[in-house]
Amino acid sequence: MKRKSFLLLAGTAVWLTACNKSPEAAPGGGAGKGRGTIGVSLLALDNPFFKVIGDNITAEGAKFGYETLVVSGDKDPAKQGNQIKDFIVKKVSAIVLSPCDSKASVAVIREANAAGIPVFTVDIPCNEPGVKIVTQIATDNYGGGKEAAKAMIEALGEAGGKIAVLHLKQAESCILRVKGFTEIINEHNAAGKGKVDIVTELESGGAKDMGYKAAEDAVQAHPDLRGIFAINDPAALGARAALEKAGKADQIVIVGFDGQPEGKQAIKDGRIYADPIQFPEKMGIQIVDSIIRHSKGESLPPQMLIPTSLYRKADALKDPDLK
Repeated sequence: MKRKSFLLLAGTAVWLTACNKSPEAAPGGGAGKGRGTIGVSLLALDNPFFKVIGDNITAEGAKFGYETLVVSGDKDPAKQGNQIKDFIVKKVSAIVLSPCDSKASVAVIREANAAGIPVFTVDIPCNEPGVKIVTQIATDNYGGGKEAAKAMIEALGEAGGKIAVLHLKQAESCILRVKGFTEIINEHNAAGKGKVDIVTELESGGAKDMGYKAAEDAVQAHPDLRGIFAINDPAALGARAALEKAGKADQIVIVGFDGQPEGKQAIKDGRIYADPIQFPEKMGIQIVDSIIRHSKGESLPPQMLIPTSLYRKADALKDPDLK
């Protein structure tokens, strides 16, 4: 079947003949054109945890017709702000953000809100007033911090002892981890058991090099240190290297956080005691699901938390993915 169309152009009659076919589906319709682009700015892609999130958003988005643009904020709020502005100029369908600094992100999130682009946060929330976040997909960092404290108490035993916390204070997720950790330590101490004394909190940057330096400083200031809680695996691995160099690897126990492959291997090898492990692949998949549900007009809860699971050497020994 063919259909004919008649156009009048500058006084000239023009007949057009075309195949009779259905029009392309509109963006979001699945067929024809894709749904659009998801703009993703993550804290730092040199951290394997965030790379897994980005890779899973990309793969899951592709299943549903989305292109995905993933960039690294490199822990630089100004750089990340420019990335979000670029997403706004590109008129992306949705913005996914793990803020380098929640307070510094407020102005640019408001710009996205004003442009009518839905904003989602992953792993690191933005709980600041005056911004509209569709939903936050994250690990239950507060609960994970509590699990880390239980692991530390278990590792130190009845003797207790002095411990250091290697922090990343600009990340809301890490603030929650340390809050949960500290609460359980305080509860333990109030019960009159072997006291666990947090003698120092040092900045680790969530990175191996800064974790190394922080652990080095902690050991120099507190030669009788017995434990280190590091807010992620890179910081924990950096701390372990510092302890090995100082000859104190057998004296000081490390509890990390994340469950990255390198961290899990270190647990199997006895270099880290335990990790509350996260599930970044689930975060990426759930973000895409949330974007699709929001595009259909569904109401979403303010946050969706994925529980951690405490991973010890016994778990690592049964893990088929490790050497």
